[in-house]
Amino acid sequence: MTATTATTQLPRWDDIAAAGGIRNWVDAEITRQGLTDPGASSATTDAEKKAYKARRDEERRVRRLLFKQAWASYKASHIVHLGPGVFWHDTADVDRFDADDPEKKRRDNQLPELKDVEAFAKAVGLSIARLRWLSYHREVETATHYRRWLVPKRDGTPRLISAPKPELKAAQRWIMREVTEHLPVHGAAHGFLAGRSIVTNAVVHAGARIVVKVDIKGFYPTITFRRVKGLLRRAGLGEQVATLMALLATESPRDEVVTHGKTHYVATGPRSLPQGAPTSPSITNALCLRLDCRLSGLARTLGCRYTRYADDLAFSWHGPGKSDIGTLLRAVKAILTSEGFEIHPKKTRVMRNGARQRLTGLILNGTEAKDAAPARVPRETQRKLRAAIKNRELGRPGKADESLEQLKGMAAFVMMTDAARGQAFMARIDKLIAARDGK
Repeated sequence: MTATTATTQLPRWDDIAAAGGIRNWVDAEITRQGLTDPGASSATTDAEKKAYKARRDEERRVRRLLFKQAWASYKASHIVHLGPGVFWHDTADVDRFDADDPEKKRRDNQLPELKDVEAFAKAVGLSIARLRWLSYHREVETATHYRRWLVPKRDGTPRLISAPKPELKAAQRWIMREVTEHLPVHGAAHGFLAGRSIVTNAVVHAGARIVVKVDIKGFYPTITFRRVKGLLRRAGLGEQVATLMALLATESPRDEVVTHGKTHYVATGPRSLPQGAPTSPSITNALCLRLDCRLSGLARTLGCRYTRYADDLAFSWHGPGKSDIGTLLRAVKAILTSEGFEIHPKKTRVMRNGARQRLTGLILNGTEAKDAAPARVPRETQRKLRAAIKNRELGRPGKADESLEQLKGMAAFVMMTDAARGQAFMARIDKLIAARDGK
């Protein structure tokens, strides 16, 4: 490499490491280019002294360029730093926070072998620099990797949705597919799992004498970067890879602040799971394994059943016998607190079979007919859907808020518990969509 090419082409880090590090490599390059200091003793005339000074100036210039290029090469192949408050060391090592026999843990969980950052970057199809950019934490950012908007909950309060932009989303999907969906999950969990749904969750409690519904307050914000990293390390991943994955899967809640015409995104809390990221559901299910074990044990002790759908916990008593609701709620609160969660007191419901029992949007009682599903969509929802379809068929949609695509989603919801009725709704909506699109 000449002094000219040093400014336009990065050296290979492997070559620098083989030379014994940056300083040794720079010294070797200086020697190779013939810029080694010959000493000033032979410079006697003014011309010789001037030539010597020019040579020394050139050596210093080239040396600075070489150091700059070597450092750039190091940054291209190493993470270096991930922001304030994030521990990072470029040398992979084993420490006391690793799982016992991490390699066995990794194999047991069927996780990919990712020995270092380079292996992880290659697996997700990113350069080291791009991986660092996506995972770097800043308290104040001028750009964001998420698109954010608010949607109303059932009670009317806003819910923040944070959808990752394509490049980050692709990395999160890889983590979800190859890592977090392989982690063990308790049988009481019914949310976001293949073969399970709001229906399988509700059916467990259908026909109950008493149903108790408990909600976890601030579920996703409670699951912070440190908890996600701990989960991944216990699964058998090393410090470096677990740190990067946890950063990619979490983000701080942020406020948009405009100053001098420029928008800044200011962190208002610790990094946690964003609602809208593909990794969040599988991480919550895996992280709640011990919580589900403890609550299932409590339910068995009290003679009731237990399931969890995301942050909704449900308990039910069937048949005659004692139902100690007070003991249940006190114990649930204590267990949630010890597991790092908080009960939402305003959303706790005790539903007896003399009144409507509703869980994850489905009705559990009033389905005694032989041909009725054990859990069903509320009749008012079905009536609203039927009326909306009829009005559109008659050409009088009025001030309807729902689009045809949203009505199709409602029909799919009905189909989950009543296939024939849901398919009939779906067929009518498909005809309306075909007519709208001119097909």
